[in-house]
Amino acid sequence: MISRPLDLLSGRLKLRHLVLVTTIAEQGSVLRAAERLHLAQPAVTRGLREVERILGVELFTRGPRGVTPTLFGEAFIDHARAVQAELRRAGDRIAGLADGETGTVTVGTLLAATNVLLPRSIASLKAERPGVTVVIREGTFDSLVPRLIDGETDLILGRLNPIDDRPSLQQIPLYNEPTLLVARAGHPAGRATTLPELLDYPWILPLEQTALKHELEQVFHRQGLPLPRNRVECTSMPTIRSLLLQADMIAALPALVVRTDDRLMELPVPLTSVRRSVGVTLPEARALTPAAKVMLDHLRHQAEALRRELPADPPESPAGA
Repeated sequence: MISRPLDLLSGRLKLRHLVLVTTIAEQGSVLRAAERLHLAQPAVTRGLREVERILGVELFTRGPRGVTPTLFGEAFIDHARAVQAELRRAGDRIAGLADGETGTVTVGTLLAATNVLLPRSIASLKAERPGVTVVIREGTFDSLVPRLIDGETDLILGRLNPIDDRPSLQQIPLYNEPTLLVARAGHPAGRATTLPELLDYPWILPLEQTALKHELEQVFHRQGLPLPRNRVECTSMPTIRSLLLQADMIAALPALVVRTDDRLMELPVPLTSVRRSVGVTLPEARALTPAAKVMLDHLRHQAEALRRELPADPPESPAGA
């Protein structure tokens, strides 16, 4: 039982301990962790026991199929990952400050930014600074935020989700983009003008935990309609595009997706209430690395050009419309 605060800065806890514990958690097995770290299994077991002695608690429960973090293990692993991420960021920052031409920026991306803004921004950044490495991680907002907070991701790009309950985050709006109902060119629903006419077709909807899914549910609810029963739930743009081109499916996508792809078409059924700001979500307290700052500059510049390509915001609908 721990009866007093732990002093983890005494020198007993080493960086290798943090790497070892997080690797065991990622691999789910001491043996696989040993292989990943190029160490003998007894050395990994011995290192884990050292950490557990220092902390005074068990970090993993052992089972026939591997190991599972305990409550203490989950807490320690979160901090161990954050420490390693900060050290990586320190290395990137020093390298970036040394010559201004190297470093790594990790961008978490949502659907609304993957088709046009992000590729254009990466292309312009690489033309200016080819030594900067850009790492892209796709996901939903809720799945990307923990990696942003612990430092594994520098920024999140996409539809701005509410952050009122997340004081550790800040947001920078870049442009407003409508959401359109989209199908392949020549789709039989090309002349439909109302939502009920589209219910007999298969749909591609966003995942449950996305803001767009919630907004689409509200659109259907306001018209007294159920969500399409024949549906796939997906947020991967390559998968969505392939499904649209190979079948008579319908999806709600950002306007720039369909307006930059001549194999897709906009269906004449408006979603005027589904229009959100696209922007960047950042940690409030942590300074950006030089590479991340450069990425943000290019995102802002490319977003300014995109604003000229998008239609102006429509007037607000009357309440209850």
